[in-house]
Amino acid sequence: MVKIGIVLLPQDRWAVARDSWRQAEDWGFDHAWTYDHLAWRTLVDQPWFATVPLLAAAAAVTERIGLGTFVASPNFRHPVPFGKDVLGLDDISGGRFILGLGSGGEGFDAGVLAAPPTRAQRTRRFEEFVALLDRLLTQPVTEHVGDYYDAYGARMIPVPDRRPPFAVAASGPRAMALAARFGDGWITFGPQFGPEVQTDDPVAAQEKWWTDLADEAARMDAVEASAGSDVPLRRYLSLDGAPIYSLTSLDLAVEGIERAAGLGFTDVVVHWPRTEGIYAGERATLEALAGRLPALQALEPTPRPT
Repeated sequence: MVKIGIVLLPQDRWAVARDSWRQAEDWGFDHAWTYDHLAWRTLVDQPWFATVPLLAAAAAVTERIGLGTFVASPNFRHPVPFGKDVLGLDDISGGRFILGLGSGGEGFDAGVLAAPPTRAQRTRRFEEFVALLDRLLTQPVTEHVGDYYDAYGARMIPVPDRRPPFAVAASGPRAMALAARFGDGWITFGPQFGPEVQTDDPVAAQEKWWTDLADEAARMDAVEASAGSDVPLRRYLSLDGAPIYSLTSLDLAVEGIERAAGLGFTDVVVHWPRTEGIYAGERATLEALAGRLPALQALEPTPRPT
């Protein structure tokens, strides 16, 4: 069965945001996410609240819905203190936390603390970041001296009974291999990144996005097969990696979820509509999608090659 999630950007004060997180659960969404940035793209000079306290607050006012980062990156995080944050979020949520991880983009966050790394350096840093987080969250004391991170007697007590699931964002072969090795899920935004991409023919661009996404999913099939994992990764697709925002209309959102299931995606994620700019849309469309959730969640993803 397909699980359907929603991203709530961390822009509203908690007195307002609280009702949205509760509403996402009441509507029946399977998981709810927020971005892990210090500031983001075209919204860089708008209100933007910290991820960890926001998710902790969301965990305290919900009971069922999964909660996660979409995605956390090494751009401004060190695995040791962040591992403690993850431990706390997993505890407060009662095991509902999903740790979405990515290598980090090249925008504002990449250079806010130091000179941004090259793409090759960012990939190597991400590999070390994920591997060290895995160790930190599975043993009480960790020693590590690496190329990017050191940890001396780093305590993680109590060790979780079950390590929070890692959902690893990946598009290249090394990151895909990392997802297959450490991940419980694979996240993709598809071959393009979001409706900020400008095009003279968005409908044609949308179709090309789906074609290229199928190729990307096939590459992930091959990576998983070579890794020999006994348990297939959950596959998370952000519909809003496409050129056209998913909640432009109910029909587009439903079509996207159905097509994603047809490509074997187990989880599909949309974004809560904003009043203007990126992800601009109508709340009525979101409410209409919420009314269709039971039928859409009954979809069976196409089985992937074994």
